[in-house]
Amino acid sequence: MEKSISDLKPAGYLYLLEKFQLNDMIAHWHTSYVSVGSIHRTKIQDSFIEDIYPQSYWPGEGIGNHLEFALKYDGVNLGYLEIVFRAAKEDEVLAYIKSKPTGKYARRIWFFFEFLIGTELPIASLTRGNYTEALEPNQYYTALPGRRVQRQRIMDNLLGNREFCPIVRRTETLQEMNTTDLQKRCQDIVTCYSPELIRRALSYLYKKETKSSFAIEHIKPNASRTEKFIALLELAERQDFCEKSLLVDLQNRVVDPRFQDKDYRSSQSYVGQTISYRNEIIHYICPKPNDLPKFMEGLLRSHQKMKQSEISAIVHAAVISYGFVFLHPFEDGNGRIHRFLIHNILSIQGMVPSGLMFPVSAVMLKNPKIYDLSLEAFSRPLLKLIEYTLNEEGEMKVLDETKKYYQYMDMTKQVEALYFFVYQTIENELKEELRFLANYDQTKKNIQEIIDMPDRQIDLFIQLCLHNNCQLSARKRSSHFDFLSEEELSLMEQAVRDGYESKQ
Repeated sequence: MEKSISDLKPAGYLYLLEKFQLNDMIAHWHTSYVSVGSIHRTKIQDSFIEDIYPQSYWPGEGIGNHLEFALKYDGVNLGYLEIVFRAAKEDEVLAYIKSKPTGKYARRIWFFFEFLIGTELPIASLTRGNYTEALEPNQYYTALPGRRVQRQRIMDNLLGNREFCPIVRRTETLQEMNTTDLQKRCQDIVTCYSPELIRRALSYLYKKETKSSFAIEHIKPNASRTEKFIALLELAERQDFCEKSLLVDLQNRVVDPRFQDKDYRSSQSYVGQTISYRNEIIHYICPKPNDLPKFMEGLLRSHQKMKQSEISAIVHAAVISYGFVFLHPFEDGNGRIHRFLIHNILSIQGMVPSGLMFPVSAVMLKNPKIYDLSLEAFSRPLLKLIEYTLNEEGEMKVLDETKKYYQYMDMTKQVEALYFFVYQTIENELKEELRFLANYDQTKKNIQEIIDMPDRQIDLFIQLCLHNNCQLSARKRSSHFDFLSEEELSLMEQAVRDGYESKQ
């Protein structure tokens, strides 16, 4: 029998948010209640979990006790912790820490308070005892081995810093990533083909990635912009672009010269869609421009921290690339840079074999719903919380303080999405392209044994056949290959079928 609402008491974060009337936050993935009964029940809806614990779990009315309960059962939410620390009386937090000075959760609360608020509590530093991690490594992706903080004897293994510190949980979906060695899988695929074929494949993959990245934004680039983007992709494995000056230069290269920026944007940006005159649908509201420099400084420092740590390349690439697009530092080109940074980080982290690249944007283009959901997982709940005005010229003014929403994002959904994209890229896009080229080479060789034609005409014959169920249409034969005998035509079509139909 279901308990009534009156039988349930909020606990952990929910208790603290209600106590201090902090209702303007993005929903946390886990909520807790304590019932008058003795049964533990769990309800899962979408990606949100609600736990109802027995009466014996009730932590009492103390703020410190509910902070401990939250860290123990709800998980780490840095944004929630910061607003609770600012709303609570410092003496209450201090009293709890002093009551359990060597306790693991008390030390974490102490560390998080000083990390998030930026001031030291009036309590002496610890001088002995074992170190404990800020984040449980079996529950979160962490920056290993971490930084020793002697004051609380805490190992700071967070992915970022006070200005920007994302959280990535070890979900069941991401546990699969830990057991699948994508780097080895990719290397095994590549070693099946000759270096010459890999080089030819790379040329096509650059073009495919460029076309797909622009197509996601419904843009058809001209030849000049295409070549410029390809040139950037060629640099992705050689240079780390996560520096402000390089990002500005990158923006200048991927946008129309008329929309080049010299610095981060200085106006309020948003992503919207005009559906009629003076009728705009807002999809995403970007951080205020005054908050942006600190956010971007934090993002780039987070990148350096992960670069020097033992961290999954996919986690690293997702956190920085999605963090970049959510911060939206430029007026134009953010989406293309976001996808470029995926290549850049996967390459410098050694995920991609040297001399190769993953056409991740092609997979995103083929799976638009999954890509959109990876963006909307953050943008949709955010949109419900921000008050703004929009004038007739389309200029937006954000009316409230929004810094708290962007500083400590939970980026688990974005990492899950990138893992899917990379996996599909390796198992489908990459394998298909290499197999296609290998089949092409063999088919071309077989045709050359039937008739000695110029390479250009053999290429045309194969392409025309592939576009017409492995046979040449009467019209194309008449216009391009009227010199072929019936026997030659039949044998050449069979060569195409042998090369492709049996390999599908």
